[in-house]
Amino acid sequence: MEVLFDPARQAGPGAAGDDVIKDGDQKTFMQDVVQASREVPVLVDFWATWCGPCKTLTPALEKVVRAAGGRVRLVKVDIDKNRQLVAQLTQMGLPLQSVPTVVAFWQGQILDLFQGALPESEVKRFIEGLLKAAGGQMPGADLLAEAEAAVAQGDHAAALELYGALAQQEPENAKAFAGVARALLALGEDEQAKAVLDNVPDKIREAAEITAARSAIELEVEGRRAREMRAEFEGRIAADPDDHAARIELATALNAAGDRDGAVDALIEAIRRDRAWNEEAARKQLLKFFEAWGFDDPASKAGRRKLSTLLFS
Repeated sequence: MEVLFDPARQAGPGAAGDDVIKDGDQKTFMQDVVQASREVPVLVDFWATWCGPCKTLTPALEKVVRAAGGRVRLVKVDIDKNRQLVAQLTQMGLPLQSVPTVVAFWQGQILDLFQGALPESEVKRFIEGLLKAAGGQMPGADLLAEAEAAVAQGDHAAALELYGALAQQEPENAKAFAGVARALLALGEDEQAKAVLDNVPDKIREAAEITAARSAIELEVEGRRAREMRAEFEGRIAADPDDHAARIELATALNAAGDRDGAVDALIEAIRRDRAWNEEAARKQLLKFFEAWGFDDPASKAGRRKLSTLLFS
């Protein structure tokens, strides 16, 4: 079978070349920072060779800046080699008495700054905020929007490619891996979809998007079998309205057929008849539907209202 997506494959350094990261000094500061910031936001990393936290922060900065694909630049300034520049900037009010200090320039002005060695996730959030203030966003956000649009249009092959590119670009993006799995599922590649979720990084293994995708796969597999037996379940319920197992199976079949409202109603009826049956199996299946559909899905919202009314009436 052709491998449509390999979660173990890592992305390269990205589209941006090394020109987005430079060593700066007092001679080039105006050109590389102030003037350059009129085109794209520029981060200035004030560091020192003796600074331990700098050794942690600078690689994280470089990684996120490269991932931005040229939409932001980084200039690194060694404060010990550029004392005159540091003195001038300190007189302007910049707190450069301690390092690392990272200052963001946009349109020739200081836009924001932070001090200390932030983790990579916080660095990413800082740069995302900087790009947003400048009217842009990270390339990953573009890929995500394109992938979601492809899903809405039913083009799951295109969505797979886009989500896959995002997962390779951002190896800890839960939405990307969940999107890959759901696209594979839509293309009938159940085993590959499971394999993707089995191999996500530990950091995102329990992310809401990942657990929701797992539920979607389980429901799809269950639903295919249940869909073929729908008439049997309907017959069993007609003969015995308290056949709760049949009603839950019918709900699974209805969900597989795309009738989410019908699936909700079947489970709500099962709960109404005997909430405690089989350790609240009907309620648990309903919550599994909500998780797989997404809690903002219209069917999930309507279902939660019906469940709440039933449980608290």
